[in-house]
Amino acid sequence: MTTTRNLIALTPSAITQVRALLERQGTPDHFLRISVGGGGCSGLSYKLGTDAEAKPTDKVLEYEGGLKALVDLKSTLYLSGMELDYSDDLMNAGWLFKNPNAKTTCGCGTSFSA
Repeated sequence: MTTTRNLIALTPSAITQVRALLERQGTPDHFLRISVGGGGCSGLSYKLGTDAEAKPTDKVLEYEGGLKALVDLKSTLYLSGMELDYSDDLMNAGWLFKNPNAKTTCGCGTSFSA
């Protein structure tokens, strides 16, 4: 397990949303897990979840207020330099992935190719 600060940026809005999610689940000490999997209309899709513990090969990302996220080794290839944001805008509420590694993206914003 390696601790890394700048692999993925989380905006203050994203950090607030993740903390609220963990509190609602009753798991405030869990990690946010950020990963990439096959699928979606562009070939790869972003996945967000929570996890109680890190695996030995995970990168651990630390954010303000003690929030921690996990990224598996394969996903670091696709996510390095990405910014994760959360919008509560009436028309476009949800997670926003700003990924400099994405060559193309789809209209939904959660699928990409690299």
